[in-house]
Amino acid sequence: MHWAWLVAASGFVALVGAAGFRAAPGVLIDPLHEEFGWPRSTISAAVSINLVLYGVISPFAAALMERLGMRRVVAGALVLVACGSGFTVFMTASWQLLLCWGVLVGVGTGSMALTFVATLTSRWFVRHRGLVSGVLTAAGAAGQLVFLPLVAALATAHGWRTASLVVALAALAVVPIVVFLLRDHPEDVGTTALGATAAEERVASTGGAASRAVRVLLTSARTPTFWLLAGGFAICGASTNGLVGTHFVPAAHDHGMPQTAAAGLLALVGVFDVAGTIASGWLTDRVDPRWLLGGYYLLRGASLILLPRLFAPTTEPPMWAFIVFYGLDWVATVPPTVALCRARFGASGPIVFGWVFASHQVGAAFAAFAAGFTRDHLGTYDLAWYVAGGLCAFAALMSVRIRPSGETGVARNMALTRRA
Repeated sequence: MHWAWLVAASGFVALVGAAGFRAAPGVLIDPLHEEFGWPRSTISAAVSINLVLYGVISPFAAALMERLGMRRVVAGALVLVACGSGFTVFMTASWQLLLCWGVLVGVGTGSMALTFVATLTSRWFVRHRGLVSGVLTAAGAAGQLVFLPLVAALATAHGWRTASLVVALAALAVVPIVVFLLRDHPEDVGTTALGATAAEERVASTGGAASRAVRVLLTSARTPTFWLLAGGFAICGASTNGLVGTHFVPAAHDHGMPQTAAAGLLALVGVFDVAGTIASGWLTDRVDPRWLLGGYYLLRGASLILLPRLFAPTTEPPMWAFIVFYGLDWVATVPPTVALCRARFGASGPIVFGWVFASHQVGAAFAAFAAGFTRDHLGTYDLAWYVAGGLCAFAALMSVRIRPSGETGVARNMALTRRA
């Protein structure tokens, strides 16, 4: 077995472990509201901080991985996630929720977000790169599938504190796997990337990780491609993590559906998400990523516009159809976006993707807070679903407008930035 597969497997397990606490907010909104009396908008604000940091930290984490290595950064991130999750059991005030749930977990998960996927696949794979990107991206869905029903059941039967402690222990359990199996570069174990004909030349990173990330941003931001990718991915975050991931369970509960049933549906999204993301990675190796993105966004928008009509106290066939369709599309956008960043920006692609992913989380944070605000003041989530559907159509338009040419010039600029 090539070492690349062991590295990919350890990365998958690490991403599954980090996904656990990110799946918890949608399940714990109502229990926290009932125990502490905090408004849903306040709890949603903590989710927003988490989502923003999850994205903003990503490009700096990618640059830090260039200096310290993936293994150190990912292991430290898992410990931070465990601390943030575990400390929530001592909360007595809403600012502590913002600190633990928002800051600690946001920084920890952001340090091993999808930029970790981009970094790992760029270093270890030439053949099957798109497919492996899809599989690793699906790790988040797998984590949601594993943890969401468990968190919902524990929160209902034993309280939300027990659920938080279980997630913290799960994150800690992944640390030894990362330490023993994850390696930073193929030459560290005397091999080359899977499918490579020769070892890739490594350019030493100079300066601090933060300055490196900022330099890459300043260079990439001069291109329309960066803004089209970032704008589309911001809408992607708003329509997935920010809206559906955070508010689907309470929205279904508003229509009389039990929390455990709604959480089960959201977990089922993760089942089909795994299949959809892997299939998207396979397609990315064969189809123009721009057209894949356009199709994904357009179909997602249509499904969100229909969603308010599907909520009911019980799960009817139309809702099952939505769960299957939306699950297949959930993070199918990631492999083509990673491929476009790599093609347009060369060796700096993982860091560029980190900034694009930061826009994803800013959009998710805005949607998480705005949807909670809408529910508090209008008594329904309907407006949030309709707005998200319209924005997805706009994201589809931006994706297909990315220029198919010009990769060489942009990649050359990013290479010069890397050497600076």
